[in-house]
Amino acid sequence: MVGSHMIDMYYAQGERDIVGTFYKPTTDMHDIHGKASLIECDVRYYQRLHDIISDLQPDKIFHLAAQSYPTVSWHRPQETMDTNVNGTINVFEAIKSVRKTNKNYDPVVIVACSSAEYGASLTPENTPVKETAALLPLHPYGVSKVGQDLLSFQYYQNDKIRCIRARIFNTTGPRKTNDVVADFTHRAVDIERKKIAVLKVGNLKTKRAITDVRDLVNALMLLSDKGTWGDVYNISGNKVYEINEIVPIIENYMGIHLATEVDPKLLRPTDEPIIYGDSSKLKNDTGWEQQYPLEQTIKDMIDYIRNKS
Repeated sequence: MVGSHMIDMYYAQGERDIVGTFYKPTTDMHDIHGKASLIECDVRYYQRLHDIISDLQPDKIFHLAAQSYPTVSWHRPQETMDTNVNGTINVFEAIKSVRKTNKNYDPVVIVACSSAEYGASLTPENTPVKETAALLPLHPYGVSKVGQDLLSFQYYQNDKIRCIRARIFNTTGPRKTNDVVADFTHRAVDIERKKIAVLKVGNLKTKRAITDVRDLVNALMLLSDKGTWGDVYNISGNKVYEINEIVPIIENYMGIHLATEVDPKLLRPTDEPIIYGDSSKLKNDTGWEQQYPLEQTIKDMIDYIRNKS
């Protein structure tokens, strides 16, 4: 999802030498048709990834591939670790291998890490959390992202690969699936079309700072040009929302009432009470600012769903 919006943004800026890899995409590939060369690649398999990086030798690599759902990681921890940890090793080892024949190969690598690394450090008295907070993940996904983060750091320290670690906080937008805003907006459209009667919800009392995917992509692109190699940056929304505040925003735009019902299957074994990061380092180094308020994001998501189905 993030990669598709990055392709949109680079293409709109006039970039035509874009390559994207995909594997079991969650988004409609037709949305980016003709904007990039697309290659199927599972990052768990080193040789395939090595061949792509060796053939293309890209100047910038945005490592966005992941098993990215905390809930899924409880059920498939091995797959989560293999994709996120070994997939990251494969990216860096491929770069090292290319350097054996081209000692001048020196790409920038932006690694999509996660706020889930902070875990138990995300308490009301400790937020907005800074990059220096303890990494205390609360689920296998968070643990895998800590591994990815620290591996990236050591490849910078030991191999001088110019990487930047981006700890991404809750992000949503058009094309998103399987997060609370995407679930709510999809179900709301189903209610509008009378396919279902009730909006099933999980824990509505948790608090999240939410970033539009287009703001996230802008941050990642700015970091690739202006970030400090080897460093780590939070990318977080500026405003915290209690999850129950999302429902009236949807109701207001759609002009309907949404009856809600708690579904036990949507409740996690552990859930951070608040996820909110301090993005001042990102702003100071790159000049990044949020452009999309949540109301605009939700409007665009609903419009996208209506037009797609």
